[in-house]
Amino acid sequence: MLDDLIARFRKGDRLALSRLVSLVARGEAAGDVLARVGAPHQAARVVALTGSGGVGKSTLTGKLIEEVRREGLTVAVLACDPQSPVSGGALLGDRFRMGAQPDDGVFIRSLAAAGGQGALAQHLTSLVRLLEAFGFGVLLLETVGAGQGDTAVRALVDVLVLLLQPETGDDLQWEKAGLLEVADLVVIHKADLPGAERVEAQVLATLSLSSSPAPPVLRVSARTGAGLTELWQAIRALPLRRALSGSGRDLLRLAQEALSARFAEAEARGDPRLGELLSRHRSGELSAPEAGAKVLQVLQGPI
Repeated sequence: MLDDLIARFRKGDRLALSRLVSLVARGEAAGDVLARVGAPHQAARVVALTGSGGVGKSTLTGKLIEEVRREGLTVAVLACDPQSPVSGGALLGDRFRMGAQPDDGVFIRSLAAAGGQGALAQHLTSLVRLLEAFGFGVLLLETVGAGQGDTAVRALVDVLVLLLQPETGDDLQWEKAGLLEVADLVVIHKADLPGAERVEAQVLATLSLSSSPAPPVLRVSARTGAGLTELWQAIRALPLRRALSGSGRDLLRLAQEALSARFAEAEARGDPRLGELLSRHRSGELSAPEAGAKVLQVLQGPI
């Protein structure tokens, strides 16, 4: 089955792509899939849109798709939704709020993001590599409603866009301060609503206190279309940060994703070695570092 999917993937088969995305998102054979699809011919521009729930990330993503396609570029979207406690799948299905028209140059997938994962779904690094290998020129990542600590997405992308909106109360939601510090662009979304100027002024005042260069602040309205072209051009003007980074963090994330997938496979099979280690750790026979090291030994062995 995998041989057939890889062969079809290399020929540009969208159904094969969709099935491989599902496999990698579940952590199944991700390493094998990535090894066989090969490296991308050209790096995609990877852009994340983040911000609190209700700020309009999905609607704005849909409008950005139109801007990207207007330039003749292909675009893939990975929308991280809250995970259903019942099915384990994506709870909201953000694709239905994007309003994007069916188009061979567009691929949209909703992914379930469990709590405590930095507003992100699992295996995103692998999924980005897979979509790049298929040839998409632009990748848009939409996070779950994010809070101050949810800054991990910056390391995965070239451009991080933080969305804020008017009518958030007398004080801006300063719990987003952590995101404000790492954003490459700040968008005052729903800028056609009253209070947009005040929120913009608050953001600019806060950014002026920082010793770091302040990111551009743009007013945008997906409803009226104001500022959309300027936003896309601002995104296009920023460098591809992932290509400039030499930290090796991508390799670390890929290793973490591979270990997570192997752990899930062993746990699903009821591997007695994991049960034994858990029992020994709970009884105090193994310290946390010792138990962790032995788990790594189990996962590095044959599954």
